[in-house]
Amino acid sequence: MSRIIFPEWTESLKKAMRLLLLGAPIYLVALVAWGVRDGQAIRIGYTPDQPVPYSHALHAGELGMDCRYCHSTVERSPKAAVPPAAVCMNCHSQIRTDSPKLGPVRSAYADNAPLKWVRVHDLPDYVYFNHSAHVTRGVGCESCHGRVDTMVKVSQEKSLTMSWCLECHRNPTSHLRQPENITKMGYKPSREENLAVRDANHIHPSTNCSTCHR
Repeated sequence: MSRIIFPEWTESLKKAMRLLLLGAPIYLVALVAWGVRDGQAIRIGYTPDQPVPYSHALHAGELGMDCRYCHSTVERSPKAAVPPAAVCMNCHSQIRTDSPKLGPVRSAYADNAPLKWVRVHDLPDYVYFNHSAHVTRGVGCESCHGRVDTMVKVSQEKSLTMSWCLECHRNPTSHLRQPENITKMGYKPSREENLAVRDANHIHPSTNCSTCHR
């Protein structure tokens, strides 16, 4: 049987492939670490355009509207609802009724169709998060969403990474406030209030993997 002879350069190729395969786990860890540190990879600063140029700075800030008026399910559901056109029209059937910016709202309301809001804070599908479990136990909206009352366009301010969540689960006390203060932006609870809410609600969050990965 004749022997197949490979060119010399294939020896260098084999060595390079061997090095690449043996180092793959290290390269993967380095790539993930780089991605977590990179603000774009974890969407910090993500500010998508919405179908309607809704200003939280105007509505939640200047007008003082409560977050729960639009996000009505946040206290009883895992997900915080986004407002349908009917909620917007509660006011805008009488206010700025001819504004071209509100055209999509009027059209959606007339057609009984949903407004196609773009999700800003979007966790991966393998992460379970329950809004009601946090809000009803005293975690203020701004702890995760930042000062939305100052945002003309809402952007993601927090990393929402696993390490960020675990940091809060290990030391939740400073994020706690009484239920009546949940949606108050810029509110600074006293240490006494932090501790009172922690003790009253028996808050000792789990750091077990199954808490968020179900």
